[in-house]
Amino acid sequence: MRIVAGGLMLLLSACAGGIVPPAPAPVRPAPVAIAPKPTPPKPVAPPASIPPTANAVKAGVVAGPEVATLAISPEAASRALAAFRLSCPAIQRRNDLSGLTRGADWTAACSAASTATDARAFFAAQFETVRVGTGQAFATGYYEPEIAGSRTRDAANQVPVYGKPADLVELDLGDFAEGLKNKTIRGRISGGTFVPYFDRTQIEEGALAGRGLEIAWAADPIEFFFLQVQGSGRLRLPDGSVMRIGYNSQNGRDYTGIGALMRDRGLVGPGQLSMQGIMAWLRAHPEEGRAIMRENKSWVFFRELTGAGPIGALSVAVAARTSVAADPAFIPLGAPVWLDLDRAEADGLWVAQDTGGAIKGANRVDTFWGAGEEARRIAGGMSGRGSALILVPRGTLARLNADAARPQP
Repeated sequence: MRIVAGGLMLLLSACAGGIVPPAPAPVRPAPVAIAPKPTPPKPVAPPASIPPTANAVKAGVVAGPEVATLAISPEAASRALAAFRLSCPAIQRRNDLSGLTRGADWTAACSAASTATDARAFFAAQFETVRVGTGQAFATGYYEPEIAGSRTRDAANQVPVYGKPADLVELDLGDFAEGLKNKTIRGRISGGTFVPYFDRTQIEEGALAGRGLEIAWAADPIEFFFLQVQGSGRLRLPDGSVMRIGYNSQNGRDYTGIGALMRDRGLVGPGQLSMQGIMAWLRAHPEEGRAIMRENKSWVFFRELTGAGPIGALSVAVAARTSVAADPAFIPLGAPVWLDLDRAEADGLWVAQDTGGAIKGANRVDTFWGAGEEARRIAGGMSGRGSALILVPRGTLARLNADAARPQP
């Protein structure tokens, strides 16, 4: 897993999973047109044992339009096919928390993907679309930041980049109670008691100093704070080379979006609620800014990346303008996702290859834009609203309806 927070516009959220307050959506000059949608069948009736809104099936699933009617560009289809191929080994063995698919459902599509040459034809032949819940989507953006840093501490680089501490313990609560399956907590052992791990303030004040955990040093605490929000990035070293770092773990503390705090306190206005606006305020008010950043108690631990990356939740590299982070309870990881939003640059076909601590709920995605200034600009201001369709292997909806029609024990 990589990004814990994810989504730069989630700096506006009050906490992980918080909802960004509604805002006027920019008008798109030329919306992508798709063929009229067929009359949807009755939503699948989920098993009674699943708690309300626990996953996609419980939220309700209906048929969407045929894949062939979607205005998928050849370029987007080719990028999505490449990403889907990488996802196939993991998607066939993963337990799909959304309830939509089973590992074996992906076998035919993955087999066809290995030899497909016409990407648009491949998706049209192998997939059907479904709409989860209302289908209303909200999209933010993330990118791979590049900031100044060094492998060793020097006068210009004083902010420690820590690797995962040996005393950070992760507990799977499902080992203790069936009802807590897939729930984990992190902390440490102190005096024979399991306690919360050090928070951001304690770490910044030296709780981990002197333990040899520093894998690098950053120059700017504000830039590093935002790199932690992204969960991965690049350090531009003094000799001009680049060191890539990626998510290794997190201290278990809740993520708090500082943008919401700043907005609610009247520190920033509507025109300052982008990443760029928030950073400008933090620089102009260093003492207040440090205190506000510390209200986000979450801290990310990193490791050096030497291969392709950043690495997503499927343990494969995510791809610019192709990969999205999603809530696996509502979108199967590895599944293609079609977005039709009021932000034209985020329209089109994506592949769910990542997760994020603040990316929660149906049709909630975080779009990945790569590295560089353009990626930073787009991701920093991305806040798209519209609709989403999930592409699942053909026959999925029929099986779900058949399962729902069977008498429950």
